[in-house]
Amino acid sequence: MTAPNPRTDPETDARLTDRGLEAGGKGRVLVIGCGALAHEILAVLRANGLDHVDLACLPAIYHNSPEKIVPALEEAVARHRNSYEKIFVAYADCGTGGALADFCARHGLEMIAGPHCYSFFEGNAAFAARDEITAFYLTDFLARQFEAFVIRPLGLDRHPELRDAYFGHYEKLVYLAQTDDPALDAKARAAAETLGLAYERRLTGYGDLAPALAGL
Repeated sequence: MTAPNPRTDPETDARLTDRGLEAGGKGRVLVIGCGALAHEILAVLRANGLDHVDLACLPAIYHNSPEKIVPALEEAVARHRNSYEKIFVAYADCGTGGALADFCARHGLEMIAGPHCYSFFEGNAAFAARDEITAFYLTDFLARQFEAFVIRPLGLDRHPELRDAYFGHYEKLVYLAQTDDPALDAKARAAAETLGLAYERRLTGYGDLAPALAGL
């Protein structure tokens, strides 16, 4: 499932496999996913004993630049398709405006249902039923990487006065927790305080991600 000597990409916080990318073959499956989901994907694969599945991640920072997802995925699929019997795309729409679903449909690839990771972590049906338009969401990954993925890209470290321009219409920060980790809870709570928002934590586990991957 993972490489004998996996390497960690500090920019994406993702574990990248090497073994299957070169020595795949009949019966092997490659998951190409967002680097922000690497920990969760690997956990689900381990829990289900999916040793025939390898993982390759695109940079997690594409969370902030969704227009880069489809071109990067196209390149990754072209590079690895001949080495695997099946490729699964571990993304939802993720801000691509349907472009990712169109790409997967054209190439016969399965992907995760839903608009984004917040939705499928909570469960797409439950998330849609809430219809929360004034909530700002964090996952485990974003709680860990709040400074790198929220504060610095928005320039709030240099211009904190922009806080109201970006977050004035939000009322609360909702931490969708994949794991029961007090340290991450503290980080998410601190993020809410930084943004001047009320705080709510929901322990979601892996939500719809787990059955999507278990079927592999």
